[in-house]
Amino acid sequence: MCRFTLYLGPPIRLESLLIEPGHSLIRQSTHSREREEPLNGDGFGVGWYALHFTEEPAVFRSITPAWNNRNLHNLCRVVASDCILAHVRAATQSSGVNEANCHPFRYKRYLFMHNGDIGNFRKVRRALLESVCDEAFGNVYGSTDSEHLFAVIIDELLRDNETADPGERLARALDRAMCRVVDTVARHGGGEPCYLNCALSDGDHAVVSRFTDDPRHPPESLYCFQGDLYPRAEFEETDDPVAVQEAVIVSSERLTGDPGWTPIPPGHMAVLRRNAALELRPLSLASPVAA
Repeated sequence: MCRFTLYLGPPIRLESLLIEPGHSLIRQSTHSREREEPLNGDGFGVGWYALHFTEEPAVFRSITPAWNNRNLHNLCRVVASDCILAHVRAATQSSGVNEANCHPFRYKRYLFMHNGDIGNFRKVRRALLESVCDEAFGNVYGSTDSEHLFAVIIDELLRDNETADPGERLARALDRAMCRVVDTVARHGGGEPCYLNCALSDGDHAVVSRFTDDPRHPPESLYCFQGDLYPRAEFEETDDPVAVQEAVIVSSERLTGDPGWTPIPPGHMAVLRRNAALELRPLSLASPVAA
């Protein structure tokens, strides 16, 4: 399965997150410590926000391995952002290795990435697509189960008319979409287990889940860190109230040996907001196994 990292905080250069840490995401693409197979070489992607220009994020994806892409390394030196989502891919369920299948996926101001697997996806794909509205259906460009999951999330976002802050809206959409997917697998996929470590962001808020309904195995690993772990961008203005915000990082594996990294409990969601502490809450779907 894949590895991913999400950052929300004061602006940092991409290299501070993806290259410089001792166990950075690019390092995880060759030497993952918490997977049986250490390689994640079926492409990569990074998405970042520049909200002072546009609310829609930029995305750079490629089918080449992250450790061997010179364009990625050059980009990381000069691009900074206050919200970054990055992913290295290990293709599952025989989905094709092509750019359309690389994470993160984008819809308007939203970015999404997934580490895991929808159980018996080949048998449930039609049912998933039939359940979403035309706009969500039209945002599916590839064949991976992750992008189909994102279509269900988009459908939930478009259905949501409840008044709430944007972080609550993200949390509600992800939670409801996960319930729909697991229910669809139960009805059409023979109840095969799902692994749903997901990350969803609008640039100012993010939600990240750690879940499986497989009683034999724990969910994929997922950790969080709060605080100034990385140097901030040199152009950051210190009189900006956002500049004093603590960074929050959620990652499939610890990026450093700092003792501040803590595991996200199975069956839980982390809700991230600017200028607020990370919030952990149980998912509507309860994970049946311990960490």
